Amino acid sequence: MEFFRLKKDIPFMRHARLFNIISLITFLVAVGSLATKGLNLGVDFTGGTVMEVSYVQPPELERIRESMAKLGFAEASVQNFGTARDVLIRLPVKEGLTSAQLSEQALAALRKDAPNVEMRRVEFVGPQVGRELFENGALALLFVSLGIVAYLALRFEWKFGVAAIIANLHDVIIIVGVFSIFQWEFSLPVLAAVLAILGYSVNESVVVFDRVRECFRARQYRGVAVPRVLDAAITQTISRTIITHGSTQMMVLAMLLFGGETLFYFALALTIGICFGIYSSVLVASPIVMYLGVSREDMIRVEAKPENDSGAVV
Repeated sequence: MEFFRLKKDIPFMRHARLFNIISLITFLVAVGSLATKGLNLGVDFTGGTVMEVSYVQPPELERIRESMAKLGFAEASVQNFGTARDVLIRLPVKEGLTSAQLSEQALAALRKDAPNVEMRRVEFVGPQVGRELFENGALALLFVSLGIVAYLALRFEWKFGVAAIIANLHDVIIIVGVFSIFQWEFSLPVLAAVLAILGYSVNESVVVFDRVRECFRARQYRGVAVPRVLDAAITQTISRTIITHGSTQMMVLAMLLFGGETLFYFALALTIGICFGIYSSVLVASPIVMYLGVSREDMIRVEAKPENDSGAVV
């Protein structure tokens, strides 16, 4: 399915070096922010108090957030849990207060607006658990990256695997770096969004690389320079890219605009990741493949011809 088909190839590779410089600068800014400012880790990673409360009538989550903000928890996580009447509240650690004291203060603040609110459970998430979650997330990212390299090296050629992993890690670092620069809360849903973008970006890279392989094997591109082959492959996938990413981005924007506080940072990470996923597949991964010296011979396996009993080639 195509909305349109371009008759003339877009010269992406002609401007590859300029975009690579932009990518490098963006990457270094993200790394610099992570090194100096770090991430604003949520309760899932740093530890804190988790409360489950129940109301007689469905409450307004924004009023609950305002109540928590008055207690000094401007970044408290408030979301529905199970039904519209049940609410899950995550509060960060506060020096000088135990989890029980903290939950009593929070419950007293909630009862000013809703006297019938009931406490269902209170749990303390220790920083040790948060550290384990962060380490497991980093390990998941590492194993996914290694799997991507192995898959692309087997399906295409090792040069494509190297290019794809550099481009995909470029996306991950920039997403995490943006959260570091603006000090947005980095929680488990955001980590899940980062891992989802990693797979999403790989899919886009595979589509482009598959078309690159087809172009290298086509007779019409024999003797054509590698940059022109890459330009042709990318141009031929433009329509598919617009349809796929446009549809996905509309769904993500719906979550971002109408999903409420609970889905906001999750959808924000996906929005940033989808944009950079398209950019990296076209203007990061493809130039790296070109710099690594990919050629038509890499795409065509030469098979040995069988010999007869006399040793002559059949």
